[in-house]
Amino acid sequence: MRRLRRESWGFAVGSALFFVGVLLAYSSWAGLVWTNATFFAGSIFFTMAGLIQLLLSGRRAPDIQMNRADRTDWWAAAIQFAGTLLFNASTGAALVAAIIEPDRVGAGWRPDAWGSIAFLVSSSLAVVATKDRGELWDRDARTWHGTGLNMLGSIAFGVSAVAAFVRPATGELVSAAMANFGTAIGAACFFVAALLARRTIEEPARDG
Repeated sequence: MRRLRRESWGFAVGSALFFVGVLLAYSSWAGLVWTNATFFAGSIFFTMAGLIQLLLSGRRAPDIQMNRADRTDWWAAAIQFAGTLLFNASTGAALVAAIIEPDRVGAGWRPDAWGSIAFLVSSSLAVVATKDRGELWDRDARTWHGTGLNMLGSIAFGVSAVAAFVRPATGELVSAAMANFGTAIGAACFFVAALLARRTIEEPARDG
């Protein structure tokens, strides 16, 4: 239960930091370096929460004796964890660029794009695991509201990654507004999903 709460809070804090980071009022007040530091901190919370989720998902690497739901759940968690590491790389690169080369645009875009793809794949696998949630080691580990919100969040992060691509001809982003909007929507979805997951794990244990 304690580890589940830490997982939920980790995703909630990480999502909140990503949401705050795209707010114009915050970025204007904090400046380029601290804004990117906020994103990097958010990615660290994502990674810590993702690791806890991976360790809890089936509690071991999948094998032929594991049922399909637990196996799919494990792979969803593993790919999501890989995605968080890629976000560590992308936000870290952006932070370093903000310190050393503040005029550079699009630093860390490749790992950001791959991280978004990993989140989309993970969310798709989570849908499969949720279909058979009654067979999961913990049937509350996946719920339709959480899976749906995480899928929407992953799609929004994917839109953000596409919008953050730097056009070679102009050296400018495809759409800075859409990049920020996609990040904000994705972070909001992940935040709500994390809070709903915490509410679920705090329910009294059922008999039987």
